[in-house]
Amino acid sequence: MHEIYDKWPMMAYDSYNSNLESVNFSNINHIIFSGMGGSGSIGDIFSSIMSQTSTHVSVVKGYHLPSTIDENTLIITTSISGNSTETLSVLKSAIKSKYKIIAFSSGGKIQDFCNKNKIEFRQIPMHHSPRASFPGFLYSMIKILEPIIPLKREDAIQSIKELQNTQKLISSSNLNENNPSLSLAKWITGISLVYYPWGLQSAAIRFKNSIQENSKRHIN
Repeated sequence: MHEIYDKWPMMAYDSYNSNLESVNFSNINHIIFSGMGGSGSIGDIFSSIMSQTSTHVSVVKGYHLPSTIDENTLIITTSISGNSTETLSVLKSAIKSKYKIIAFSSGGKIQDFCNKNKIEFRQIPMHHSPRASFPGFLYSMIKILEPIIPLKREDAIQSIKELQNTQKLISSSNLNENNPSLSLAKWITGISLVYYPWGLQSAAIRFKNSIQENSKRHIN
């Protein structure tokens, strides 16, 4: 797992500079991001990005679409494994009313369903596991959705540079006292509480989930 984390900056760079075709949906005033686990966290991040716009954003981490959807709604489903039952249920509900839809996965049942029902689909490779594939999916989706999100290319590139700088500090090859990750791990004891400023909820959720998934530690 730590070897994959060391490669996150390169994974982000390769994903953002891939040849995946972008999309541009018109007349959109409501976007729904559907996904579970790490896929749902990607929806949280896009919700933060879209907070700079007048577009209403919903993040669905379950089986059902909200009742507020209409012909101006774009439904974006993400399942890194491609087999999330909840996300597949959302897709099945979405096609009944012919809403605008785009789906992302590494393959699996999601890809089969999209191919069968002629749904806009982008395949993104999974690395090791769904949670380890987080930056690959995030930056691929940023590129694909670039025409409809308020994120400049230079900002995306700068974020990758920041990832590279952080990787040098917390790399698994740097097991010295100047590694902030090791210092943080030693500092965390008991049941911890994550709190965050407005606008960084998505980062806080991903941090919390990562601690729970990788260290099997309870955290609020």
